[in-house]
Amino acid sequence: MKSIRLREGKDRSLLRRHPWVFEGSIQKGKADPGETVRVESSTGDFLCWASFSPESKIRARAWTFDEKERIDEAFFKRRIEAALALRARMPIASNAVRLIHGEADGLPGLIVDRYDDVLSAQFLSAGAERWKQTIADLLLAATGLSRLYERSDANVRPLEGLAPVTGWLRGDGGTEIVIAENDWKLSLDVAEGHKTGYYLDQRDNRKKFAEVVRHYGCQSVLNCFSYTGGFSVAALAGGATEVISVDSSGPALARATAHVALNGYDAARHTSLDADVNHTLRDLLKQGRQFDAIVLDPPKFAPTAAHADRASRAYKDINRLGLMLLKPGGLLFTFSCSGGIGPELFHKIVAGAGMDAGVDGLILDRVGATPDHPQTLYFPEGEYLKGLLILKR
Repeated sequence: MKSIRLREGKDRSLLRRHPWVFEGSIQKGKADPGETVRVESSTGDFLCWASFSPESKIRARAWTFDEKERIDEAFFKRRIEAALALRARMPIASNAVRLIHGEADGLPGLIVDRYDDVLSAQFLSAGAERWKQTIADLLLAATGLSRLYERSDANVRPLEGLAPVTGWLRGDGGTEIVIAENDWKLSLDVAEGHKTGYYLDQRDNRKKFAEVVRHYGCQSVLNCFSYTGGFSVAALAGGATEVISVDSSGPALARATAHVALNGYDAARHTSLDADVNHTLRDLLKQGRQFDAIVLDPPKFAPTAAHADRASRAYKDINRLGLMLLKPGGLLFTFSCSGGIGPELFHKIVAGAGMDAGVDGLILDRVGATPDHPQTLYFPEGEYLKGLLILKR
C-alpha cells in the first residue's frame, strides 16, 4: 500500500476528522488517480486511508480513520447501506431523495439522488471515479432498481483531472421523470436538468413557502432565478393569485409553465418572464411595482471563499432591490448556495442590503438544505445552502 507523509503540524485537521488533505500539506508520497493511500503524520503515525488525486488541490480525501478498515467492495457496501438506512428514517414527503451526500456519508466525491425508479449519480473525485463500476452495482443491489444515469458533468471534474461523462451507466430508457413532492407533482429530465436533475435540497423550503404565503395571505409573488418553478408552484399552492417566474432559461420557464398545468392551477395566475433578474428587478422598481412575497434563489456566486468579496456585492444588490420591491409587511425568502459565503456573512450581506434600501425586517426563520443533504460536525464545508425568511417592517 502506498503512503503519503504530511508536513509537521499539518495533521491537525485529520485529527479532528476533517476528510481533506491539501496539496501543500504533503511532505512526500504520491499515487495513481483514485488509488487508496495510507496518510501518515510527519512522524509516521497513521491518520487515515484516503483516495489520492494527483491533479487536485485537495490531494487526498479520507475514506476512513480506522486503520483496521480495508477499502474494498465490502467497505462501499457498508457505507451505501448505512446511507440508505439513514434516509429510511427521515420523514421525506417525496419519492425523490438524496441517497448519498459525499463526505457526510463517508463517500467523498459521490452524489446519488433517487428520482422515483431512476438513480442519478455524480462521480466527482478521482476516488469515486476509480470505484465507479463497483459503486454502481452496489447501488442497484441496495435499492432494487435497474437504471442508473450518470451526471458527472459538474465543473469540479476537470479539477480532478477527469473529463465530463454523462449517459446511462446501468440500464436505459427515457430520462423524463415525474416526481411527487409534498402535495405537488414536478417533472425533470435527469439528462438535462441542473445537478443530477433537480434541486432536492429546497424541498422543505418550498413547503415552508407555501405555508407562509397562505398564513400571511400573500397574493402577488415574484420568484427570481425560478428555474423550473418549484417555488412558483408552492406560491400557487399557498393561494397566491399572481405569480411571476423570472429566469434567463427559456426551457426552464417552459417547464415551470408546464408545472402549473400539471398541478391543476389556473394558467392566468402565472407568468413566465425570460429575462435577466437584475435588470428585471430594476425595471419593476421603475414601474412602481410591489409584491407581497419575493423569492431570491440565485446560482452559486461564490464557489470558494476567494470569490466572497465579489459575490457579496452581487448578493447585496439583489437583496437591496428585493427589499425595496416588497410591500410593507411583505416576505423575502432569500438564499445563498455559495460555499464561500457562510451563514454569518450572508446575514451581514442582507443586513447591509436593508441599510442601503432603508428597510428593516424581522428574521422569521433561518433555513438550510433538507435533512437528506446532511452536514456533519467535522465537515463545516457541507453547509452550503443557507436562507433567511424576512418579514419587512
